[in-house]
Amino acid sequence: MNKKKKKRGTFLLVTFFFLTTYLNTKTFQKVYPQDILIFGSDFFSKNDILNNSSLKLPTPLIFVKTIFTEKELKRNLSLENVSVSRQIFPFGLKILIQTRTPIAYGDKILKGEKINGFIDKEGFFIDEKHSDKESIKKLSVKVFGWKENFKEILSKIFYFQKNNNVEFVTIEFSPNGFLTLEEKTLKTILLGIEPKRIETQLQIIEDIKNQIKDTKVLKKIDNIDLTDPHNPKIKVFKP
Repeated sequence: MNKKKKKRGTFLLVTFFFLTTYLNTKTFQKVYPQDILIFGSDFFSKNDILNNSSLKLPTPLIFVKTIFTEKELKRNLSLENVSVSRQIFPFGLKILIQTRTPIAYGDKILKGEKINGFIDKEGFFIDEKHSDKESIKKLSVKVFGWKENFKEILSKIFYFQKNNNVEFVTIEFSPNGFLTLEEKTLKTILLGIEPKRIETQLQIIEDIKNQIKDTKVLKKIDNIDLTDPHNPKIKVFKP
């Protein structure tokens, strides 16, 4: 009985030794571009992964900086989330991608050149080539002049529109950040450059729209100036 236990123990020890050696050997095996495994999206290629990160392949699997690569890809490809993990079976890098859902058209200026794309509900810019063409067919809102520091304002506008009786057609930022909205019935609304006022301004827009429902009155409105939300001004067309 003791001999059987001893043989079994020896077998397990030898097996464990060879398995550990094998795994250690595999972790030092070099990863090549063809060893990249992408899941969760059909819009990104292996070249997209390499061109938008500091990954230099071939390199030993164990030396791949997964967390750093995740941060690079999430930032450079405007992803909702991304997970990069080293994998032995099958061997390679497993990259799980979660894309952002566009809810508006958008453009931005990069190095003097206009870049077209889309905006998600959190105000993030999505490159046109990395967007789901099916999900953009029903978009009706356009954002002009997107910048990184406008994300929070945009997210508040989108959230307010979703939960209230307003329908914005365009959201436009001038080069200095002056914000102008176009609402479907109220037309041009001037909001200015004070982002802290946005919630108050949006509520005033909702109140005005609920109060002015007469089509004849609406047609006379040229623009609404809410740059000072405590002193809203409605400019009408001159007869």
